[in-house]
Amino acid sequence: MKIKLPVFEGPLDLLLHLIKKNEIDIHNIPIASITEQYLEYLAIMKSLNLDIAGEFIVMASTLMEIKSKMLLPIHEEEGEEIEEEDPRKELVERLIEYQKFKGLAEKLFNRKILGRDVFTRDQDEEEGEGHIELSLFELLEAFKELMEKRGLNDFHDITLDKLTIQDKIREIMEKLRKVGSSITFDELFWEQGSKTELILTFLAILELVKLRLIRVYQEKAFATLYISLTKK
Repeated sequence: MKIKLPVFEGPLDLLLHLIKKNEIDIHNIPIASITEQYLEYLAIMKSLNLDIAGEFIVMASTLMEIKSKMLLPIHEEEGEEIEEEDPRKELVERLIEYQKFKGLAEKLFNRKILGRDVFTRDQDEEEGEGHIELSLFELLEAFKELMEKRGLNDFHDITLDKLTIQDKIREIMEKLRKVGSSITFDELFWEQGSKTELILTFLAILELVKLRLIRVYQEKAFATLYISLTKK
């Protein structure tokens, strides 16, 4: 039986992740490279049986269309180049607007509501101040790198049993309760031998993050990934 888990971030989040990862100027996106990486992520998500909403496919088509337009020759009229609108303009505007909206939404989400339109600093935020929470795509990136270190680059042809994912969820929760503190992302995979076990563990982590039972974070950007139980 194959398991499908809901994706809790969208195509614009994936594009922003790729822009951040590649240290790209959002106003000058190299469409060919970004499109290739975007499609690679979609292939991994499909192989892991993560639900890929229709908007991911629409964005893939949009990127391909922009890529095609940018490959078209520049038109000339009477020996002069005709200045045409950058095919990336609309996408860039969407990304900038979404980035601002997302930043505002995250600030509001991390506050407890005292009264209507009144917010205060959350206790969990104070205790975890300075920690960087990881997005779905950052987790995918970390898992991809882990698989490559193990020499397991192929995510295909894995059949997963729903019961075994539930077992992994219980196993992770028991381990975190036992240690009573954070453990590293890699540490959860040390005892997992087969490719199937590695993927099951990763899917269990995604499900626990979605349920807000655990959090995956870094002390600073590009540092070690840690996993801990969320505070109740």
